[in-house]
Amino acid sequence: MRVIDIFDTTLRDGEQSAGINLNTAEKIEIARQLERFGATIIESGFPASSPGDFDAVQRIAGIVKNSIITGLARSVKSDIDRAWEALKGAEQPHIHIFLATSPIHMEHKLMKTPDQVVEIAVESVKYARKFFPLVQWSAEDASRSDPEFLAFIIKKVIEAGATTINLPDTVGYATPSEYGALFRYMKENVTGIEKVKLSAHCHDDLGMATANTLAAIENGADQVEGTINGIGERAGNVALEEIAVALHIRKQIYGVNTGVNLKEIKRTSQLVSQLTGSLIQPNKAIVGKNAFAHEAGIHQDGMLKNPLTYEIITPELIGDASTELVLGKHSGRHAFKDRAIKMGFELNDEKLNKAFAEFKKLADSKKEILEADLFVLLTDQQINEKHIPVYELDSVQVQYGTDSIPIATVSARQPNGELISQSAAGAGAVEAIFNTLERIVAGKVHILDYRVTSIGKGRDALGEAVINLSYNGDTVTGRDVAQDVLEASAKAYLNAVNRQLVKSNQKVEVEAG
Repeated sequence: MRVIDIFDTTLRDGEQSAGINLNTAEKIEIARQLERFGATIIESGFPASSPGDFDAVQRIAGIVKNSIITGLARSVKSDIDRAWEALKGAEQPHIHIFLATSPIHMEHKLMKTPDQVVEIAVESVKYARKFFPLVQWSAEDASRSDPEFLAFIIKKVIEAGATTINLPDTVGYATPSEYGALFRYMKENVTGIEKVKLSAHCHDDLGMATANTLAAIENGADQVEGTINGIGERAGNVALEEIAVALHIRKQIYGVNTGVNLKEIKRTSQLVSQLTGSLIQPNKAIVGKNAFAHEAGIHQDGMLKNPLTYEIITPELIGDASTELVLGKHSGRHAFKDRAIKMGFELNDEKLNKAFAEFKKLADSKKEILEADLFVLLTDQQINEKHIPVYELDSVQVQYGTDSIPIATVSARQPNGELISQSAAGAGAVEAIFNTLERIVAGKVHILDYRVTSIGKGRDALGEAVINLSYNGDTVTGRDVAQDVLEASAKAYLNAVNRQLVKSNQKVEVEAG
C-alpha cells in the first residue's frame, strides 16, 4: 500500500494566523507532540525571518529525532545560509525553498520575467544542494500558474537537485477536479518526475482544502502539507487531522497509509489550541467538541441500538475516550508524577513540584480533577522557562454591583521586584481590571481581542482567558487559567505584556551580541 508523508507546517504557516505568536518553549512543546503524532516532516519556522524563529528552528532540530525538521527559505543565498546554520545539527537536514510561478505573482510581486524566475529557481536549488541532502522546492501559487511553464520550471529544478516538488494552492482558488488534474499533468509531462516526491499544500479560502488535498492524493501526490486544527493565514490550511482520519476511514477508496498515530490526534489538537489561543469551532470535523455529540432523538435512538448508525468515527480512535476522575485532593506526589508520565509529560523535579503544588491548590477548591485540568497545569509547567524578570499578579479585587460603577484594585510585582497597587473604574468588571493593569505596566496598551472559555464541565470548571493586545505598538497574545475568570483575565493580560518584554529583551541581546 502506498505511503503518504505528512508535512506539518503548524509552527510556520500555522503561526502566521492573525493573533498567534508562539515563543520558543511553546514551539518546542508543539514539535515534541507533532513527533508523537507521527508527522514525517515538521516545518519549524522561517530561520531568516527573525532571531526568535532561528532559535526555535535550531533548538527543535537538535531535540526532535523521529521527524525530519525543515525550515522555510526564500530563493536567496542569505536565507539558505541562515537555514543551514539553524538546521545543520538535524538528523536529516531539510530545506523548503519557495518562488512564485503564476503570471500575477511574477509580474506584480517579483517583477521578473518567466526566464528570470526559472534562473533564480535553478540557482537557489543548486546552492541549497551544496549543504542540504533534502531540498523541497515550492512553486508558490501553482494552482494559478500556466501548466506548461510550471512543467518546464519543475523539470529544471529537478535537474538542479530538488528532491521534493510542492504545488501549493496558495490562495485556496482551485477546485478538486482542477487541483487533481494539475498533479496528473505534472506526472505525465515532466521528465524526471518519478525521481522526486510530489507534495500538496492547500488553503481553505473557498472551503475546499480537504477535498483538494484528497484529490491530489488520488492523482499521485506523495506528500500532503497542512496544520493541526487547520490554522493558518486567512481561512487557514488543510487540517491534517481531517486528512489522516479520512484516509483511515476510507482506506478502501484511497489505498494509502500514513505514519500518523491517530490516538494522538485529540491531544495534539488540544495542545495547539491551548498554546496558540486559537479556539476550535464546536462543529469542527474530527476534533470539535460536538464531533461526537448527538442531539436529535432519532440519532440518539439509533446510537443506543448500534453506534455505527450515526457514528463513523469513534472518540477512542483519536484518543478522545471519556475520562473519569483521575486524581483527587488526597492523591500523593508519586501518583501525580505517574499520571504526568502516562500523559506524555517530561518534567524535571523542580517543574514537577511546582505543578504538584498548583494541583493541590486546585484540588482544594474543585471537587473533580479531570485529565483536561491536569493537561493545562502540566503544559504550563512544561513550557515554563526562566526568563528576564516580569510582572507577576499578587491579588485582584473588584467592587461590583448592577447599580454602581465597577472598581478594580490590583496588586502586582514589577520586574524590579517592587509590589505596586493601583485602582481604576470601568464600564464592567473586566474593563476595570484592564484599566488598573494599564496603570501598573510601563507602556501603552490597546486591547484588540479578548475571550474566556471553560476547560472541562461543571460550575467549578477552570476558565481560560485569551487576550490579544498591542503593547508599545507590538501585537502580542497572552493566556492563562484560573477558576475565577476575572483572575484568569488579569493573569492573561500580564502574560501578554510579559511575553512582549521577553521578546524585546531577546531582540536587544541579539542586536548587542
